[in-house]
Amino acid sequence: MKILGIDIGGTGIKAAIVNTKTGELLSERHRIPTPKPATPEAVAKIIKEMVNHFNWEKAVGCSFPTTIVDGKCIHSGNLSEKWLNVKVDKLFKKECKLPFYISNDADLAGVAEVNLGAGKNEKGVVIVITIGTGIGSGLFYNGKLIPNLELGKMLHSDGKIIEFYTADSVRKKEGLTLKKWAQRFDVLLNYTKIVFSPSLIILGGGISKRFDGFKQFLESDVKVEVAEFKNNAGIIGAALFASKNLKK
Repeated sequence: MKILGIDIGGTGIKAAIVNTKTGELLSERHRIPTPKPATPEAVAKIIKEMVNHFNWEKAVGCSFPTTIVDGKCIHSGNLSEKWLNVKVDKLFKKECKLPFYISNDADLAGVAEVNLGAGKNEKGVVIVITIGTGIGSGLFYNGKLIPNLELGKMLHSDGKIIEFYTADSVRKKEGLTLKKWAQRFDVLLNYTKIVFSPSLIILGGGISKRFDGFKQFLESDVKVEVAEFKNNAGIIGAALFASKNLKK
């Protein structure tokens, strides 16, 4: 099945047409900067622009950077406080006149990796952590998604939310070297190991492309691998999510 997958991030909105059997991108990936401020109305207009770019007239899968329950945003996340309690699927459907299937971005990146990528056939607890504007996370047990895990909202020992200490946006803002940043991120890995005892942690998001540059600085003994689909995992997972819902 061919599905348009859209991945909404804090700095960019990316999309491509996906082969949902293989995860292959069947089109060039198209990227549009996330509007500032990223209000519901502004983002909806970009989504319509994206759909028009691909001349797409069927169902769309979409990954969204905050907690989503039944298509509704229940946490404002890093986009705009105006997203709170918005039915994102209905908003995009109204704007584009097409059905939308929406879920959390890290959950859907995980769906791609667990079904077709680095976590395929892995048993036990698998956690996908996406590192970008914020910290996203997806929790899986024997391949089944347990939705809306928010590791990034845990508190660091100094009482601050841990994504404000470990996100890639923080690394850039503070001018941290990969070594300094990796030492911070190692704290999150150790918290995750203690709480969940995962058999595998998969790292995705924009910084996953630089995994070879920082992996030697991670001291946690939990098994860590880079996402096979790297920064395309959200697009692919969104397409898989829509495909699964269409078959119900």
